[in-house]
Amino acid sequence: MLAATRFSLPNPTPPEHKPPIPTISLSSEPPSKPQPRKLKGSAKLNLWSRARSIRSGRKLERPAEIPAKAATLVEKPLVRTGDAVSDSDKEDDGEIREGKSIYMVSDGTGWTAEHSVSAALGQFDHCLVDHGCSVSTHLFSGVDDIERLIEIVRQAAKEDAMLVYTIAEPSMAGAARKACQLWGVPCTDVLGPITEAIASHLGVSPSGLPRGAGGRNFLSEDYFQRIEAIEFTIKQDDGALPQNLRKADIVLTGVSRTGKTPLSIYLAQKGYKVANVPIVMGVELPKTLFEIDPDKVFALTIDPVVLQSIRKSRAKTLGIAEHEMHNYSQMGGD
Repeated sequence: MLAATRFSLPNPTPPEHKPPIPTISLSSEPPSKPQPRKLKGSAKLNLWSRARSIRSGRKLERPAEIPAKAATLVEKPLVRTGDAVSDSDKEDDGEIREGKSIYMVSDGTGWTAEHSVSAALGQFDHCLVDHGCSVSTHLFSGVDDIERLIEIVRQAAKEDAMLVYTIAEPSMAGAARKACQLWGVPCTDVLGPITEAIASHLGVSPSGLPRGAGGRNFLSEDYFQRIEAIEFTIKQDDGALPQNLRKADIVLTGVSRTGKTPLSIYLAQKGYKVANVPIVMGVELPKTLFEIDPDKVFALTIDPVVLQSIRKSRAKTLGIAEHEMHNYSQMGGD
């Protein structure tokens, strides 16, 4: 049996229930309503959303007043996102998450600006590989009017972004430079300096027309040569039409998954007629391969372990059964 135990309390009188003492805020700011906690990453999503709005040509939440002429820009107060960091821009430990943005603006395709920035960012491996610094890039191509250009510059100022532009038309390029100076946006003209240097060297004035402009004629001999090379290369892919190997400028050969087709298409865009011949276990190579000039035949190689890993992964993607996967993943398999 359990014996009853008596507990004695030091103060038998129950304490009085007093209302809790309210916490007094010493802040001089007026009280604000509690805001719901924002999800992490919302600032970056908002940034991308605003960038997409500019690309699509739609007005942003705070549209800029666009001057009639680029020479009469009027300064307006801007609120930079970098000056006041919101709660969604911080991690739980108080560290700022938001990285730097680079806006790439072009009156053409934007290929030059995009690849120039990509090449330059390759010098900052700690940013891209080790995530030592966050960088986001946004491409705005086909910007051919002052209104949209100024809107992008103002948005870059709000986002504390850098502007890299390749604008062939002199007045548009000048407007971009003046707008960036006016609103304190760091900018780099990729196309202007080299164009001026070449013009001075050749003694000829540049056309000032972007790629794809209506006043430019692209139907040159080189253009038709590239088109012919691409058509030839596509027809010769994966060993097709071996009788045409003599017509090829370059012949690529190698086992499957060594990158013959991607390399062939790349070379075709440079104007070379390329054929590729796969090496498959149990399949005889075409006789024409041994009859053509060996100086234009190139064999692609790959590490056997890497090749086997690639093939096993591809076999699983294709849904190849386990008993068939062994043969496929061998060196000579297709």
